[in-house]
Amino acid sequence: MRQAGRYLPEYRAIRAKVSFLELCRTPELAAEVTVQPIDRLGVDAAILFSDILVVFDAMDVAVEFKPGPMLPSPLRCRADVEALRWGDPVGELAYVMDAIRACKRALADRVPLIGFCGAPFTTCSYLIEGGGSRDFLEVKKLLFTEPDLFRSLMANMSELLAKYLIGQIDAGVDAVQIFDSWAGALGPRDYVDHVLPHTRALVERVQAYTPKDRPPVPVILFARGNANLLAHTASIPADVLGIDWSIGLDQGIEVVGRDRVVQGNLDPGLLLGPRALIRSRVADTLQAGAGAKAHIFNLGHGISRFTDPAHAKAMVDAVHEGL
Repeated sequence: MRQAGRYLPEYRAIRAKVSFLELCRTPELAAEVTVQPIDRLGVDAAILFSDILVVFDAMDVAVEFKPGPMLPSPLRCRADVEALRWGDPVGELAYVMDAIRACKRALADRVPLIGFCGAPFTTCSYLIEGGGSRDFLEVKKLLFTEPDLFRSLMANMSELLAKYLIGQIDAGVDAVQIFDSWAGALGPRDYVDHVLPHTRALVERVQAYTPKDRPPVPVILFARGNANLLAHTASIPADVLGIDWSIGLDQGIEVVGRDRVVQGNLDPGLLLGPRALIRSRVADTLQAGAGAKAHIFNLGHGISRFTDPAHAKAMVDAVHEGL
């Protein structure tokens, strides 16, 4: 959940010297940034520093960060979709695989390393919208006017992302997380009809992969933004289900089932509040999480760049003290 980022002064010091994409594409720097929260905060796992959109390097799709992502040539018609190149996300993103190996060396088995990708819908939404969006009208226009074309786009993206995650597993990550950050843009019916089958295919393809000399790695699925979708998301057999802060964790557990492992779900905005409140809400979250088969404490979405690192450390300390 953006462990490393603009809230850390040591991260900002590196970013002052290189662009965001240069940082993502320079394995030793990416590893250095990945390890920063481990050293400062004492979290129990590291999340690879990268971005969900670097996968576009395997598609010849240009993306710029200003600071948010912008695509100069978004998809707007059938010809745009059919012109896409579906390349090799392992060979063409060798810098990601090298960054994973560099992270593993730097971590020296202190904590596990989590790799990740965007879910098919979230990744495709950037292709179609050309960046972030509040209403996702271009996505919905393509989905509703060209459903077969949209289905083909999602199927191809699911296949590309599966290869990408398998490449990360081969490079050494200990778990992978799939972020469907914009799942909440759709209502339940359209989510079920147009998104769920492709997310399921991605999860099941990765779960079925067995790396050399070790068992399959866990797959974490996080869909954000509409609590009404959670029951549908839970139909996917991910090893861990992330729950955002739009629903109480205890309620979320009742929706997905007490036999599931869950992750979440402190509102990241709480880290802007006083430490006493942070500690109190951490305790509430741990208590609620006890109702699940197992609970991985986490934020309910990405940490804000305005967060005081001392407050993030107070959160981590409160979790460890409460276990």
